[in-house]
Amino acid sequence: MPDSLSLVLAQLNPAVGDIASNVAKVRVARLKAAGTGAHLLMTSELYVSGYPPEDLVLKPSFLDAVRRAVEDLAGETGDGGPAILLGAPWRMESGKPANAALLLDGGKIAATVFKRDLPNYGPFDEKRVFAPGPLPAPVDFRGLKLGVMICEDMWTPDAALHLKRHGAQILLVPNGSPYESGKPGERMTLAQARVKETGLPLVYVNQAGGQDELVFDGASFVLDAKGEIAAQAKAWDEDFLLTHWQASPGGLAPQPAAKAQIPQAEAAIYHALMLGLRDYVAKNGFPGVVLGLSGGIDSALAAVLAADALGADKVRAVIMPSPYTAQESLDDAAALAANLGCRLDTIPIAPAMNVFSETLADVFKGRASGTAEENIQSRCRGLILMAISNAFGPMVLSTGNKSEMSVGY
Repeated sequence: MPDSLSLVLAQLNPAVGDIASNVAKVRVARLKAAGTGAHLLMTSELYVSGYPPEDLVLKPSFLDAVRRAVEDLAGETGDGGPAILLGAPWRMESGKPANAALLLDGGKIAATVFKRDLPNYGPFDEKRVFAPGPLPAPVDFRGLKLGVMICEDMWTPDAALHLKRHGAQILLVPNGSPYESGKPGERMTLAQARVKETGLPLVYVNQAGGQDELVFDGASFVLDAKGEIAAQAKAWDEDFLLTHWQASPGGLAPQPAAKAQIPQAEAAIYHALMLGLRDYVAKNGFPGVVLGLSGGIDSALAAVLAADALGADKVRAVIMPSPYTAQESLDDAAALAANLGCRLDTIPIAPAMNVFSETLADVFKGRASGTAEENIQSRCRGLILMAISNAFGPMVLSTGNKSEMSVGY
């Protein structure tokens, strides 16, 4: 066994389907890793395709494009620099697509590991699009035996114990683990259980970023053979975490490394909302957002969140007063927009409401005014916001709260 290992946790933010951009980020990270003298760069699960790729992996042309990009990248590792443990969708010998981790070293694809335990709950749909692999065998890497487990394979003892029995000296776990309340603690508990069962140190690399309705918090980490945190990457952002390992009588041991502070509780939720919004806007090419500002708490929080996530210059707020709007609400909305420094337009909706009232006069004749008339306000406001979006391109941001959403309002 070599006396030492330098391993980089490349916690990156891929975009689903953007193979060229994703691979370009790996090239940049590898160049940086080479400057540190690192031996191995490790990415998150299905990094090349972005996670989750869903039905893209059922398209032969997409898998062909992934293969070409990976083979080109593998060829670059012939320069004697860092190897790459790379997540990608990959065809098995049967031709079926699988969730794979590929070791690129010495100018070639030196080893392939397929994910065995395919999740099929919540946002996951892997059993439909991927074929499962066998229990993983250790991967030979420059005199070391790497135990690679892809995401869900860490959730149960089987793969880790199998790797230990076959000589693995370290457990490497590439992940695409979406954030939800309590999820970071669950990951840590499971990782520590695998360390306790095997006596092996563990490296966990998660992606960071928003993708459609999912958000990935990063927060990659390293556990020593006692299950203690030896290194901790940042949450809610890309990170490049260099770790150094020394051979000891008990096996590979991580040396002291950076330990980022991880936001907790409400702070974590706010970071999740910011990152999810920022990446949804950026990855879908919107120039910014537009939202209605009423002077109330719901729209105020949405506006502050948008400004924090995107910058005030990308937030357009619109006050749309009706005959029922209090002056206090207008003053509060204007003060908030001024404090944030975002654009504020005022578009009175009384004329539009009058047109609807006149249009519906015969149908509504003989009934008292009520909810239907009151809700014309929100319909007019929605129409105006969508018109601004269609004309200028910003995404309309909802300002509804949970109670409104729960009843379909």
